[in-house]
Amino acid sequence: MGSYTETTNIESSTALWWGIAFSFAFTGLIWLAGAYWMDPDRFSAFSPRKTAALIPQMWYLWQLNEPTVWTRATAWGGYIAHNLFIWFLIWKAQGANTKYTKNLHRFNVLALLGNGFFITLHLLQTRFWYDGLAQDVSEFTSQASVTLMLVAILIMENNRRGLVFGAKAPFLSNVGRVIRKYHGYYFSWAIIYTFWYHPMEITGGHLLGFLYMFFLLLQGSLFYTRIHLNHYWKVVSELSVVVHGVMVAILAGQAWPQFFGGFLGMFIVTQMHGLGLSKAMRWAFGLAYAGSIWVIYSFTEGVAKAYMVTIIPLVEFILVVIVSALLMLFLWLFTLGKSSRPV
Repeated sequence: MGSYTETTNIESSTALWWGIAFSFAFTGLIWLAGAYWMDPDRFSAFSPRKTAALIPQMWYLWQLNEPTVWTRATAWGGYIAHNLFIWFLIWKAQGANTKYTKNLHRFNVLALLGNGFFITLHLLQTRFWYDGLAQDVSEFTSQASVTLMLVAILIMENNRRGLVFGAKAPFLSNVGRVIRKYHGYYFSWAIIYTFWYHPMEITGGHLLGFLYMFFLLLQGSLFYTRIHLNHYWKVVSELSVVVHGVMVAILAGQAWPQFFGGFLGMFIVTQMHGLGLSKAMRWAFGLAYAGSIWVIYSFTEGVAKAYMVTIIPLVEFILVVIVSALLMLFLWLFTLGKSSRPV
């Protein structure tokens, strides 16, 4: 058996394409399982909507009315085991001072196989026990964990692509370096937590959500490889939230143009500026975006409400300031405490 960080003869780009194919195939398998294998009476066991909740639209329907020790143990057990497994791989890879390579390291193979195992385990857990973490924690925690991950990416990528239309925010440099070093731990937690939050249901929102999670798990599995740093693949991973967000908004009866325009607006304002596109191409994308927003709002809520597309970018940028300020405060306190220790 080779050393832990031994490089295999499998190219990371090949693994990426096979991983994408697996993601689509398993999403299809979830649909087939939900349509032909899952318990058809499971809907009658759902917990009723709590109309008296502080925020009724945040109530998560897909949870059992009468959870058991086993429904909770399988969901939380799968989540904890999955998270510790990935954290262990990250810890071992960092401890070995691993370098980025074209081919997969041995731990990449373990991460890919391990994620495949836990994805399959979650499908079986849904079939026989159903409940996810939603039974015990708010849906807000799942949404917030991924939102903060997107914010961390903005901070981490600031030095490369800038924050707003290619302009860099110098105050994010030190914080960005810290996030870049330790982001694997938080990102993997946020993804795995959200992955185990939901049962593998077959609504459009669930299916696209799991496809999005599969992409993120795939990206996380390819750490310390060149493809993990591929700018186009990273943007695909970020942009996948557009389709998922729009579908969830439609199913929830919310204003989907706001999610479409908001998340896609982040591509125009920030993400596309790290792709090496020409100035003409960036203008073309920007004008196409503005035109699509005008057309969509003309046929839905009225052009006067098109300003709603700015809410998601504004929230993300405000969170960038808050998160970076908190991290800078933490770094200052840590440095202060370290310098005040007796020699």
